[in-house]
Amino acid sequence: MTAHAVPATPAPLLSVEGVTLQYKTPDTLVTATYRVDFNVFQSDRFVLLGPSGCGKSTLLKAIGGYITPSEGTIRLKGREVREPGPDRMMVFQEFDQLLPWKTVGENVAFALTSSGRASGKDALERARSYIDKVGLTKFIDSFPHMLSGGMKQRVAIARGMAMEPDVLLMDEPFAALDALTRRKMQDELLQLWDDTHFTVLFVTHSIEEAIRIGTRILLLSPHPGQVRAELNSLPKEMMGTGAQAALETRINDMLFAH
Repeated sequence: MTAHAVPATPAPLLSVEGVTLQYKTPDTLVTATYRVDFNVFQSDRFVLLGPSGCGKSTLLKAIGGYITPSEGTIRLKGREVREPGPDRMMVFQEFDQLLPWKTVGENVAFALTSSGRASGKDALERARSYIDKVGLTKFIDSFPHMLSGGMKQRVAIARGMAMEPDVLLMDEPFAALDALTRRKMQDELLQLWDDTHFTVLFVTHSIEEAIRIGTRILLLSPHPGQVRAELNSLPKEMMGTGAQAALETRINDMLFAH
């Protein structure tokens, strides 16, 4: 008999191991997450889903290198995360994350030049390429105050993607948009992913958004955030079917069952 080699399991791009996050308020020490574990692999669309107060945004900031875990480790490509770096780019939900005195093109190029990712003509060309990917070439010389909320978020996404980070960290980036714009932005993000297969870690409290955006979904319980389950999402062709409704019900029951 011929022995068949077992395919090696790929190493995770990002590993979160036993991470407890705490922060102080004037009155008390708050535990945001408690011993959270998960792995994110190359080209995952990995969603952190949970109600307000489950520590999902705090967890994203820790992965970004802005908060140090009080317990556990976060590793990117095997190296422990200790500080922010251009290998992790964040997109927030606020519309004012752009530099107001710089144009769309300058905002994206500035991220590249200030981080040393690119310089001069190369930075401008890369900025132009990613601005084109998000459909804003006509607005490359516009200032942020001239843009709608959805357009500002597109610029923030272009800026993050232009850095070509190992993982794009998105903290409820569409939460402040109206429902129609939010749906359009979700579709555009998925189209960008189809084009480039970047790795994204996406935070939301919307079950429907988690299913639409994610390939995998981590459910977090509130106060403090602990892993309740990790689930596969659905393929695109099953969106809008009974399977989506059934998964939404299942997730809702898992999040809010006593």
